[in-house]
Amino acid sequence: MKAEPFELYLIRHGVAAERGENYPDDTKRPLTNEGVQKLRKESKALVELDVTFDVILTSPLVRTRQTAEIVASVFRNPPPIVAMPSLAPGASHHTIIEELSKHHRRHRIALVGHEPGIGELAGRLVGSRRPLEFKKGAMCRIDVAALPPAGPGQLRWFLTPRILRKIAK
Repeated sequence: MKAEPFELYLIRHGVAAERGENYPDDTKRPLTNEGVQKLRKESKALVELDVTFDVILTSPLVRTRQTAEIVASVFRNPPPIVAMPSLAPGASHHTIIEELSKHHRRHRIALVGHEPGIGELAGRLVGSRRPLEFKKGAMCRIDVAALPPAGPGQLRWFLTPRILRKIAK
């Protein structure tokens, strides 16, 4: 009997306020009103695709936490949201994989992060040396056989924010 794969859903945060005078501390930049509205619709596509999560792991930054909360809110039984410091900008994909391995009892795991880190992680998970480019609000599913992954995972789907909004009706 083959073991159930781990479904990893990588999500880039939604459109956030620009850096500048209002937000000199990058960690505190929130989603914009438009970013919130678009992300609500994009997240509804997950329900249409029959996606569920056992947990949502998120960078501790404000915009990713807000993204995780919006994504969780579309489900009848919202999954727990757990801050994962390695998803913050600048962390290595090795650190993310190491921290992700602590969640090996869960099989449907969403990770909410930033570019270029989330794209680099996606590339590594599918066995590429090149990152996958995530637009704000983009989502993908990569199945891996084990945590930590012993070999390349399989990219099941990768959807842009525009396609997600079309799926959401």
